[in-house]
Amino acid sequence: MDYLIVDGYNIINAWKDIFDHTNPLEDNRKILCDVLSDYQGYTGYNIVVIFDAHLVPEGKGSIISHDGIVCLFTKENQTADTLIERYVANYGFSNKITVVTNDYLEQKTVFQKGALRMTARELKASIFKARQSLEGITKDTNFIMDHLTKEEKRKLLRIKNQNE
Repeated sequence: MDYLIVDGYNIINAWKDIFDHTNPLEDNRKILCDVLSDYQGYTGYNIVVIFDAHLVPEGKGSIISHDGIVCLFTKENQTADTLIERYVANYGFSNKITVVTNDYLEQKTVFQKGALRMTARELKASIFKARQSLEGITKDTNFIMDHLTKEEKRKLLRIKNQNE
């Protein structure tokens, strides 16, 4: 399986043109997860986003699912880097893992443990390229619904609603 492990706050801080740092952190996390969820749909990657919660007093860590991606919050006194490194050490040689971070030392560490590395800028470029490819496909796609009259569409919608 192909995994994309994303250092969440590292990306939020790197993409200053996308994230408004005056917004609550929770809003920025949601935006990042929405973007990555779409990207997962385009690429088929299994995406895991790790958020650093090591300064949260008595933080127990948590795992949540956000529209198909996994979001991990570290425990108190555990950094995102530590969790990323452990994940790569355990699964890096049996799976294709790409770690996304701008932290050069972290990139070197995970590369030595068997993972590929990607910068925040490279991820952003890949996301935009995937979106453009998808937009090109959908513009050229011929859907049956595009050729139906309004009345035919209404009838199909009624049938669909009856079956739900």
